[in-house]
Amino acid sequence: MERALVVNCGSSSVKYRLLEPESGRVLARGTVERIGDNGSHLEHRDGEGSIRQLPGPFADHAAATDGMRRAFEEFGPGLDTAPPAVVGHRVVHGGEAFTAPVLVDDVVLTALEGLSDLAPLQNPACVAAIRTAREVFPGVGHVAVFDTAFHATLPPWASTYAVPREWRERYGVRRYGFHGTSYAYVCRAAARLLGRDLADTNLVALHLGNGASACAVEGGRSIDTSMGLTPLQGLVMGTRSGDVDPALPGHLARVAGLGAAEVDHALNHGSGLFGLCGDTDVREVTRRALAGDADAVLALDTYCYRIRCYVGAYLAALGRADAVVFTAGVGEHSAEVRARSLQGLQGLGIVVDDTRNHAPSGAARRISPDDAAVAVLVVPTDEEREIAAQALAVLRG
Repeated sequence: MERALVVNCGSSSVKYRLLEPESGRVLARGTVERIGDNGSHLEHRDGEGSIRQLPGPFADHAAATDGMRRAFEEFGPGLDTAPPAVVGHRVVHGGEAFTAPVLVDDVVLTALEGLSDLAPLQNPACVAAIRTAREVFPGVGHVAVFDTAFHATLPPWASTYAVPREWRERYGVRRYGFHGTSYAYVCRAAARLLGRDLADTNLVALHLGNGASACAVEGGRSIDTSMGLTPLQGLVMGTRSGDVDPALPGHLARVAGLGAAEVDHALNHGSGLFGLCGDTDVREVTRRALAGDADAVLALDTYCYRIRCYVGAYLAALGRADAVVFTAGVGEHSAEVRARSLQGLQGLGIVVDDTRNHAPSGAARRISPDDAAVAVLVVPTDEEREIAAQALAVLRG
């Protein structure tokens, strides 16, 4: 069975997984966290779950990617004698140039470098990792898979901001959306769970993790999504504010003397749940809220209220929905968030069954009553498997 190596770069991390896309079997996985820090190290797990560590430090993403190669050499499975069929690279932002996965060559790499302004923390890291991976795995095809590509189907009225033409045409200012590989995987799985053809299925999908977004999916196509030009727009997140008044930076410049960079950093790294109550972990926020902590109550209520508003908006955009789907770390594991986010939507046919919602399970499942007009589903996501599948499809086709 063909194997794929998936490389997933964050702003200060590299995660990788060697897997069989068709079966989902994982042969090895690993992570390098805190890249650039003296304490950075690599943790490698084989298919049986045994953990090995490769000491750092890893100065940059190129060094971390080379560390991945050394981990396979030292801990296995060896890739020299049995190389993967393809290496799939998650790239956060494809801009308007890349609306589908693409086989990487020098021209593509140069084009990706040109998109750094759209995702200054993530895209340069991805490019560095791809460049190094092509050197250490020279005989393997490398495919870039984009978070934004799933949302290339947004209609103009959903993707367009009402801003000057020059901004839109010269600087690419528009809604792009993110979490696309997660939505692609989850929507197919949700349709299977419903026993429906994806082409005839309408979904409101909620990817709730430290980063969070909502998506209206009509027949497998994204028609609206909460994140925009960057991942800052939309839902309240761990450290990101989500929607705020666009005049906020100008207001803070006048009354507080804050520069654009300061406001941008605060909205991305000092806001969201952290800005409201000092915690980013929804489990801790929920614990505090249930114990009566006023800041945590406000944080959880704001977080769930924003989700509920987007569910309502996307029901309107779709006209009808077959299901609301929760996925990612918070969506899959927080019964409290699921219940609070859909509270009061009975008039729209959305009801959560308390027993089903709180029943422990890691499987895809329905948490609404069987006779509910709109199903409520929990579907675990698998972005790495989706990236691997898309990368293999490009290599074959």
